[in-house]
Amino acid sequence: MKTTIFSTHKFEESHLLAANKGKHELNLLELRLTEKTASLAQGTEAISLFTSDDASTQVLEKLKESGVQYIALRTAGYNNVSIEKATELGIKVARVPAYSPYAIAEHTMALILALNRKLIKAHNRVRDQNFSLNGLTGFDLNGKTVGVIGTGKIGSVLVKILHGFGCKILVQDVIEDENLINSYNVSYTDCETICKQSDIISLHVPLTTSTKHLIDAKHISLMKQGVMLINTSRGGLVDTKAVIEGLKTKKIGYFGIDVYEEEEGLFFEDHSDDILQDDVIARLMTFNNVLITSHQAFLTETALTNIAETTIYNLDCFEKGKVSGNEVS
Repeated sequence: MKTTIFSTHKFEESHLLAANKGKHELNLLELRLTEKTASLAQGTEAISLFTSDDASTQVLEKLKESGVQYIALRTAGYNNVSIEKATELGIKVARVPAYSPYAIAEHTMALILALNRKLIKAHNRVRDQNFSLNGLTGFDLNGKTVGVIGTGKIGSVLVKILHGFGCKILVQDVIEDENLINSYNVSYTDCETICKQSDIISLHVPLTTSTKHLIDAKHISLMKQGVMLINTSRGGLVDTKAVIEGLKTKKIGYFGIDVYEEEEGLFFEDHSDDILQDDVIARLMTFNNVLITSHQAFLTETALTNIAETTIYNLDCFEKGKVSGNEVS
């Protein structure tokens, strides 16, 4: 099957080619899918998309005109695809529902530990031959209350990790996981209670209309003074401007993110020679209690292999008219 792979990154190319084994004719493009680049899919039956690609209504219409019948996402989330429009146009969409929840959960823990123990500041000091410990005091995670919003595959793994650190764990989800309650003594509650009682809050829910800006000025006002807020899910879950105000008042004592609501066209690219145009993230970068990684939580060999293999499997199923079990439209 002829397939155009948009937003191909060097770190994933070898994995895609290895998983494909020459079965499909892959056209690997570094360019993101946008309304302007949709025409590059002309003559291909399928396309594959990454997080930063735009598959909105207008783009899907252009893809349909170009003959595209299938979309194989290389992500678990699909908020960048107009599923309703894809269904209307008869374009089938499949995703990678679970590539490695451990990769995301472990990166989340890395952000928590790095912020708490001020590892970036300590490392930079030592490189400058400054071995002073002043200003590097952290806190014991043991006994702290951590709120995990979303107990799907990733949230559940994080719960297990936090339990090992001796944390008291509050969780929120529309579906309660009895195994987490019985095995890790978690307490299911609501978002407001988590905000009021947690020392650390970590987000692990998908981005939908109901979760857009879940963490806003109102919820921030309920949080403990000096709370740690972590987001490795989707940038749009957080009202970044409200977080900046929270950082300025010291309501938020630590902020760690691997995702950003305006990351499209910014993350995954080298802008080291450019003038940063985004004033919001520029302001975030001025805080020494903020740690930002550019959507790399998934970036492990295991995850890349699983993403590539599932993507090719989805293409195989499209070609053979089979149901993969990963369809979203």
